[in-house]
Amino acid sequence: MPTSKVAGMRLSTMLCGAALVLHQGAALAAKPDPVVMSFATVGDSRADPASAETAQDKVYLQNTRALSRILREIQAARPKALFFNGDMIMGYTADKASIARQYAYWRGMTAGLMESGTYVVPVTGNHEMQFKDKDAAGKTTKTARLENEELWRESMGDLILDTARWKAVTGIEATAFDAANAPPVDGPDGNRTSQSQLTFSFDAGGSHFAVIDTDPVGNDGHGPANWLAEDFRQAKARGARRFFVFGHKPAYTYYFRDGVEKDGMDIYPDNAQAFWRVMEEYGGAYFCGHQHIFNAQQPERAGGGKAWQVMVGSGGSPFSAKPGESRNPQDRTYAWALVRVRASGKVHIEVHGFDEHYGKTRRLKTIDF
Repeated sequence: MPTSKVAGMRLSTMLCGAALVLHQGAALAAKPDPVVMSFATVGDSRADPASAETAQDKVYLQNTRALSRILREIQAARPKALFFNGDMIMGYTADKASIARQYAYWRGMTAGLMESGTYVVPVTGNHEMQFKDKDAAGKTTKTARLENEELWRESMGDLILDTARWKAVTGIEATAFDAANAPPVDGPDGNRTSQSQLTFSFDAGGSHFAVIDTDPVGNDGHGPANWLAEDFRQAKARGARRFFVFGHKPAYTYYFRDGVEKDGMDIYPDNAQAFWRVMEEYGGAYFCGHQHIFNAQQPERAGGGKAWQVMVGSGGSPFSAKPGESRNPQDRTYAWALVRVRASGKVHIEVHGFDEHYGKTRRLKTIDF
């Protein structure tokens, strides 16, 4: 064989060997980073009696068409949990039979998720907690009542939190749940009644999950900032790497047009700031609703803040943005978020939605941190 040909073969062999070594090295460098926890979140699916599309929805006060589609999409994504951030019923009434009927209808709509690997975690909203009335001057009032808290426990208490069922549904453990771990009565967070099963927390998949009641009896419109700070401190000591909070009212209002009135904790600036300090300290994400719209923001980004507020109050209730009020087409979109947490602690959020005409579902936003 000619010397030049032999040399060429040797060079080719050496190059192939070098490429193989580089490939193996790259494979070793790219360590597996599996998803260890996933969840979906959305809120605000209740319908108004005047705008309900069908006779069925006028009875059960639910936007069945929008919510059922969102639930089908969530079921196809197969997250471990769905956190539903309040206003799943119209409520606002003292009629116990009506409230029970509305809860039962919503429970029926979400029941299939529990049978296909997704645990449903309900979150209180103002429509569940408050009673709508008029004062002596004829002004509309909305005030949280003990009776509404009790009706919540009757209708939702079995879900909050059945750790054995969680394990059976999701295949992973939920730990550190304690029904007594809630803001104390007449404590620094201002609630005058027990918050058991209204505000609670647990660990799963290396992350910490806190659910808060933003309309406790005695302190409507506030988030339990003091409780959250201590709850997060204990979770971090247990080894939690990521911190997620689910509530109804936002910490900070989304101004989708001029003239939007404050409608979150920021009505009470000291409370909003105290709550957000905790979120920033732990690099957390707060998922909320109340405004019937999708928005994602970092309220303290200008000052170096990294915590996210993701508003997904877009589960079917009448849109906050009326036609023509906003230039952002996403403001009239039915949207929900899917969150995946990896073993490294990396978080990936995808927000999916479809427009008011029920067009094709598309990805609205991705967030990584």
